[in-house]
Amino acid sequence: ANDSSEDGTPASENGFGQIETSWRTRRHKGSCRCVDFSVDGEALYSAGTDGLVKAAATTTGQVSSKIAIVRDRPTSAIDAPCLLRALTPRTLLVATDSSALHLYDLRENHISGSKPQQTHHPNDDYVSSLTPLPPSDTSTSGFSKQWVTTGGSTLAVTDLRRGVLVRSEDQEEELLSSVYVSGLSAKPGRSKGEKVLVGGGAGVLTLWERGVWDDQDERIIVDRGTGGGESLDTITTLPEGIGPGGKMVAVGLGDGRIKFVKLGPNKVVGEVRHDEVESVVCVGFDVGGRMISGGGQVVKVWHEVTGDQDERYGVINGAKHSIASDSDQGDVGEEEYSDGSEEQPEDRRRKKRRKRNKGKDQNGHPNVLSFKGMD
Repeated sequence: ANDSSEDGTPASENGFGQIETSWRTRRHKGSCRCVDFSVDGEALYSAGTDGLVKAAATTTGQVSSKIAIVRDRPTSAIDAPCLLRALTPRTLLVATDSSALHLYDLRENHISGSKPQQTHHPNDDYVSSLTPLPPSDTSTSGFSKQWVTTGGSTLAVTDLRRGVLVRSEDQEEELLSSVYVSGLSAKPGRSKGEKVLVGGGAGVLTLWERGVWDDQDERIIVDRGTGGGESLDTITTLPEGIGPGGKMVAVGLGDGRIKFVKLGPNKVVGEVRHDEVESVVCVGFDVGGRMISGGGQVVKVWHEVTGDQDERYGVINGAKHSIASDSDQGDVGEEEYSDGSEEQPEDRRRKKRRKRNKGKDQNGHPNVLSFKGMD
């Protein structure tokens, strides 16, 4: 990818640049639900509604291995993965629609349908978010062995060795997203400054003290509305040096907005709009501190506004880049598998026309690196 302007200045600093596609492929039958990099960044894992997890070389897209997720026991139907995380260099964590949480050994070839090392059911509903907890100071491996999941209206903590440790009380609200935050103000006898933030279906962000998982500790109203605010579908922390200072999170909402919440004061301090209609399904930050947001058919790359401008983020100035949605390519270098990943007729139906923001966010900043056509 070309991420610099003509004078060699990084796009994250001057607001100009071009992002190019390194490779593309139709990786799964149906939709590709989630992706994650291996611990060393050499492999990219993807999971789809075809019940497969595939590992490919990050630089070339060449598929190196597959995992066939075990089918749902009562019905023998495909139990589609909904989330995955590379927990350690040899352990992959896969959550499915049936609320199963599988641990797979990456040293084995699972294409034959061999069983996972372990399977847990931490929540009653599908797993909507998966957040690893940092390893303890006494850890010898340095990798996470515990993780927090949300599903339905409960939060649960599962241990790699001991299984499900605890499940919260019913929160009477759908829990959709989560993120771990450390370095908050410690309160002797009450808080160590480590919390898990959970986004709910009614616009409320709840804070959970690490180690006290029975019930939430604090609440932040991110969005208000008659009968409840918009759903908080995704959440991530802002890197150090980005924003006005202090601990902050970016929260993607069901109506296409992204709100910035400052922890401590526990209040919303700004917002931008990713889309006029579609939900924000993912938000993250690259190594240069640029915010990446995705939802609908668009991915946007944002830079932090500097100078005397009031807004914290604008979209990078540059040219739009289209990604074809009807590629005839199969998996790169994977002819021997013959996946037959052609779209089904029902997947080709025309989608209703949706109102778009025509290349500008709500503050009038030009949308530059908008990646369209990703049906």
